[in-house]
Amino acid sequence: MSRPRVLVARLDSFGDVLVAGPAVRAVAAGASHVTMLCGPQGAPAADLLPGVDRVRVWAAPWVTETAKPIDDAVLAEFRALVAEERPDEAVVLTSFHQSPLPLALLLRLAGVPRVSGASVDHPGSLLDVRLRPGEDLPEDVPEPERALRIADAAGFRLPPGDDGRLVVRHDAVAPPSVAGLGRYVVVHPGASVPARSWPASHHRELVAAYAERGVPVVVTGSPGERDLTAAVAGSTGIDLGGRTTPAKLAAVLAGAEVVVVGNTGPAHLAAAVGVPIVSLFSPVVPAVRWAPYAPLVELLGDQAAPCRLSRARECPVPGHPCLSTVRIEDVLAAHERLLDRASRMEPRSLRSAPEGAA
Repeated sequence: MSRPRVLVARLDSFGDVLVAGPAVRAVAAGASHVTMLCGPQGAPAADLLPGVDRVRVWAAPWVTETAKPIDDAVLAEFRALVAEERPDEAVVLTSFHQSPLPLALLLRLAGVPRVSGASVDHPGSLLDVRLRPGEDLPEDVPEPERALRIADAAGFRLPPGDDGRLVVRHDAVAPPSVAGLGRYVVVHPGASVPARSWPASHHRELVAAYAERGVPVVVTGSPGERDLTAAVAGSTGIDLGGRTTPAKLAAVLAGAEVVVVGNTGPAHLAAAVGVPIVSLFSPVVPAVRWAPYAPLVELLGDQAAPCRLSRARECPVPGHPCLSTVRIEDVLAAHERLLDRASRMEPRSLRSAPEGAA
């Protein structure tokens, strides 16, 4: 029996696509060709994933970051994309708060004969393989494991020797300003929404505290965060805000002693390159699902704060106490705990990856 051409869909952000990586590798182990369908924000992450043969970008009208009217032109664009890729089946990957059914409907209309996904709502004829969240799909599992369970239900499993960790291709080198440092820490102060951000003043104080200890700090961020990274870096940090591609950012993170980062895409990229992580995690979404999926993580932030599970974009509690109460000393102590734990672990257990990924 010939192996199928498979379209794997994950339509939202950079980090969401990264955590789908193990599921993509499972599909790739049983497919002849894997097309990764992503939105504009997630596509750069798909380019880093082992197992992807081709990345296609389509802005879904129901995804917040790409919201736009749905009309005949959008439907025609989608049909043309599917016709070019010729998938035998599709695996739709979603988080606990998302439905696969809008995309499943379009896949059916485009002629895809087999569609798999996880849906609370009854899918009728839209899904051939359906997992039921809260029944045969546990609610509180890490996102990479959720995606793997969807792939498994569709008939795709990780190959022998693949431990299911997050990994990315390592095909870039760090900028010269970083490559010669030796020991350094990465501080990534940005986050997609304010409710997930440690205060910028705290980040700046942390960079200064590392400088006092003789530890170089590299400050990273997107092009839209250049003012933030410049303020945080001050006169002692190396400011790379807006100066790295995703592949180069992976290289910068991979060389760090520790990465200090909030709940944002680069946290998952840090997990994928096997570096110890101090995770400044706001409980507006559950850490059990969205904390960095890696063996060396120190989670900071009050996970029982009143904003817990609110999915708020702006902090609903005056003073943002879940993160603002995390002190510089707390981060430095977490850093030391990570180094201690790392010293007692086998190197392979820190940076294991499927063959050819690194």
